[in-house]
Amino acid sequence: MSNIKIKQVVGKKDLKSFLRFPWEIYKNDPNWVPPLLFEIKNKLDRRKNPFFEHAEMELFLALQADRVLGRIAAIIDHRHNQFHQEKVVFFGLYESYNDLEVARSLLETVARWGKDRGMEILRGPMNLSMNDDCAFLLEGFDRPPVVMMPYNPPYYIELMEKARLIKAKDLYAFYMTKEHETQEKVRAVLEKIRSAHSFGLRPVNMKKIYEETRKVAYIYNQAWSRNWGFVPWTEKEMDFMAERLRHFADPELVVFAMHEGQEVGFAFGLPNYNEIIKELNGRLLPFGFLQLLFNRRQIKGMRAVVFGVLPRFQHTGLAYLLYDELERRARARGYEWAETSWQLEDNEAINRFTASIGGKIYKKYRIYEKKPI
Repeated sequence: MSNIKIKQVVGKKDLKSFLRFPWEIYKNDPNWVPPLLFEIKNKLDRRKNPFFEHAEMELFLALQADRVLGRIAAIIDHRHNQFHQEKVVFFGLYESYNDLEVARSLLETVARWGKDRGMEILRGPMNLSMNDDCAFLLEGFDRPPVVMMPYNPPYYIELMEKARLIKAKDLYAFYMTKEHETQEKVRAVLEKIRSAHSFGLRPVNMKKIYEETRKVAYIYNQAWSRNWGFVPWTEKEMDFMAERLRHFADPELVVFAMHEGQEVGFAFGLPNYNEIIKELNGRLLPFGFLQLLFNRRQIKGMRAVVFGVLPRFQHTGLAYLLYDELERRARARGYEWAETSWQLEDNEAINRFTASIGGKIYKKYRIYEKKPI
């Protein structure tokens, strides 16, 4: 293929082409779940999303005779680069046909854009950061993605490798059902923990959602600070996330651990809305929101999105108490299975913990990089 033109997204018409392009890529894929367009627009809106207080971004389209062949975002997260002492330009929101020339053109555009701004490493995909969905699906194409997890055609992996990007990190997703062979062992562990420690557990208070999310941010920023790719949440980013989830979160699936009157850990689960979002075809209005409300009881899966325990309590077994409480609440709400994701391949402690509560790896994801660019 020749005569590929890379065009920076400018104006509403280009943005519409950028947003709608995935419908071309996945139109015959039964596992794809169309994203809610208003969610993507809000995420990319520099006036609304506080991510852009410490990041810059440009969007690009690959065209041939005005036909869209691919898209990509170029992102510099200055907060990430400062925290990790790196000079990384991220690529994200990648979609394209199975064409190596298109892939190379898009990736090279991001690399040049970053290099012009002093960056030395190309890495991705990040949509828009490690605190959003990220990575390419590597294994597990036989099932739809769960809520807030990525999905892509298998050929994206081949395109990245032919474009000479290499693995930066793999991520895991674990699957578990209501019944698993480790239940008796978990019960024994829970009895020991309860006899040795005096932890309390409480649900989230949705009437004080912004206060609660700040507590989550405080715990999360300490608990995850040593993880690869971690970037601390700002209060505004946490508020932005709270606003996005306020209408969708199940309060029964957000649990705090208490010690001497203070929050020291949390578990956050989210109903797998992808089970019913698929039928909306990206449109929440005018009737999509009502469909979500009426059909949410049909959801059978849950995503255990994140756990956080303050460092001084990380070797007390508190994570078992949190998951046990989350699982108990999920069962009572009628959920039948859960995905725990994503987890870094080399985070041995959390991977062993997830296996010990019945989780089995059933999907893998990969983040790529190229250095120097």
